[in-house]
Amino acid sequence: MEIKIRQELEEDYEKVYQVVKSAFDKAEHTNGDEQNLVNRLRNSHTFVPQLSLVAERNGEIVGHILFTKAKVSGTTQLVLAPLSVIPALQSCGIGGKLIAEGHRIARELGYEFSVLFGHAHYYPRFGYVSASLFGIQTDIEVPDENFMAINLQGKDTKLNGMLQVADEFGN
Repeated sequence: MEIKIRQELEEDYEKVYQVVKSAFDKAEHTNGDEQNLVNRLRNSHTFVPQLSLVAERNGEIVGHILFTKAKVSGTTQLVLAPLSVIPALQSCGIGGKLIAEGHRIARELGYEFSVLFGHAHYYPRFGYVSASLFGIQTDIEVPDENFMAINLQGKDTKLNGMLQVADEFGN
């Protein structure tokens, strides 16, 4: 299956909305607002256009990933949220391709960390480990195994601070 990963364009917004909505429609952990979160984040000061990516198959958008800026100990890092693939193509490697390309671009842009709240059995295959290993903390009640980070530059840096995400996340 040939998948093309590219930067999201403004004309993709409605299709991305539908992809995100369908991806989370029957998800185990969802608040049902992920598609609206994407819209809010696009309009925030944390939005990084180069890190809003879509996956296309035969010219159709079938997946989306978004990384936005966050603060930890006065440094600017990234938060991955959300990652979406249409239900019919989940478990086909599209999410992994979106993550890999997002990480590549983030490294080129000079970002050091990507942090996320996610499935403990999915994200570690892409290098994510417990954020606490880097000294990253959160005031959101979540099991340690679901609060993860990766050092995109391959270093063993400790940030030792509280994650501050965009207000648009509604914390």
